[in-house]
Amino acid sequence: MRRLLLGFMLAGIWLGQSACQTGDRSSPTHGWTAGAARLLASAKNSTPLPDPHPGVRFHAKPKPLPAGAVTHDWTSFLGPTHNGVSSETRLLKDWPEGGPPLVWELAKGTGYTSPAIHDSRLVYLYRQDQEEIVDCLHPETGQRYWTVRYPTGYSDRYGYNDGPRCSPVIDGNRVYTYGAEGKLHCLDLESGAVHWKRHLSREFRVPQDFFGVASTPLVEGNLLIVNVGTPGGPSVIALDKQTGKLVWEAGDQWGPSYASPVPATVGGKRRIFVFAGGESRPPTGGLLSIDPANGKIDFRFPWRSRSYESVNASNPVVIGNQVLISASYKTGAALLDLRPDGTRRVAWTAPHFGLHWNTAIHRDGYLYGFDGRNEPDAALVCVELKTGKEMWRAVPEWEETLEFGGRQVTRTFTTYRGSLLWADGHFLCLGELGHLLWLDLSPKGFRILSRAWLFAARESWSPPVLSRGLLYVSQNRRDFLRGGSPRLLCYDLRAPDSDAP
Repeated sequence: MRRLLLGFMLAGIWLGQSACQTGDRSSPTHGWTAGAARLLASAKNSTPLPDPHPGVRFHAKPKPLPAGAVTHDWTSFLGPTHNGVSSETRLLKDWPEGGPPLVWELAKGTGYTSPAIHDSRLVYLYRQDQEEIVDCLHPETGQRYWTVRYPTGYSDRYGYNDGPRCSPVIDGNRVYTYGAEGKLHCLDLESGAVHWKRHLSREFRVPQDFFGVASTPLVEGNLLIVNVGTPGGPSVIALDKQTGKLVWEAGDQWGPSYASPVPATVGGKRRIFVFAGGESRPPTGGLLSIDPANGKIDFRFPWRSRSYESVNASNPVVIGNQVLISASYKTGAALLDLRPDGTRRVAWTAPHFGLHWNTAIHRDGYLYGFDGRNEPDAALVCVELKTGKEMWRAVPEWEETLEFGGRQVTRTFTTYRGSLLWADGHFLCLGELGHLLWLDLSPKGFRILSRAWLFAARESWSPPVLSRGLLYVSQNRRDFLRGGSPRLLCYDLRAPDSDAP
């Protein structure tokens, strides 16, 4: 009865939504009436229970969290600190044959997103047929609280995946999603009701760009900051996260990149770093340092490949009073010193540390990342933060035995252009073909601690997500060995607790 009542309430909210669009940049398309708001408030008094999801296959209950384990939510792209560094502990590192235990999997359609997680809610954005879908699931079971669907006509002009690229962002009781063609939604985390929505690409007249919209928004205080990339400006906008109304605009030169805005406190001042630059002739882009209080730009630092068909896609990494940016296509990395007066100075450049779409991880004075534009020329590289000196360059390799046509063959594999996540004293690495590894990385070299082949699928470009000892991995293409379709997979990475009964 409670679920039925909630269903009627939510139906009233959806029916009350306005279908009109507005060309006013300062106002969102408000999607609910005062009556619907009262229904939503009433619905919140009764928390719904999740139901089985028809697209989810449940495999096994995860182990209890071990005693003393440190855990966290994962509410935004690259985690709580926006840099792929996790504080989680007591993680399973000695994997059984076949890898860490699989808890559940969701048949997801298309997309390159990673999930966002807060408490008992996991939010995931993907596409099926002609709709983008927002699913809110229980992180441990895959059971569904709610689903929001809306139409999309995005088509990738290079023949890649036609699904969304931006990961959801959770802030309190709201979640923000940004689709491949620029449809921005603010949804209620409890019910999925639409608080407000805007079609930013249409409102700001932003062309499709190479691969659609792919810069995950950032919540900063009361603002939602978006690298919208309007030709001639604005490059970046800030919206009131509660209402969707425009608060400020910044930048008039550079289009939308495939990196996401990163917040930091530098010299006691809060700043937002946006690595901008979309499709343009000639190609332009670079780093913007922005005061979130008013949108004022401290400095612009041009950094972009000279190739027309190129992207800035690796997130800025802020380390104290320095910031690292990196791009592929014969560009490389630059480390900037951030001065107290808001200006910058180039500390060093490293032309052979060009990260395509992975983001460098900083640990103990060294940077680790995958240099390379394509699969064959990718390498794992360690660079000294102080000098930019390359400490080592390696291609981790191993052999896999495959079965083709009834016979077994052995082939050599590597990580290609992987993604790194630091947790519990070591590095988790997701390889481009679906390999998962625990790595020990230091200035002296690398060592593989554990390795598993989760799936044999290309374009495993979405960074993995770690929350409460569970690891979430997006498989973005069909498994070319087993034939499995694209999925979101949840793995149990909780270490066994010797004190557990």
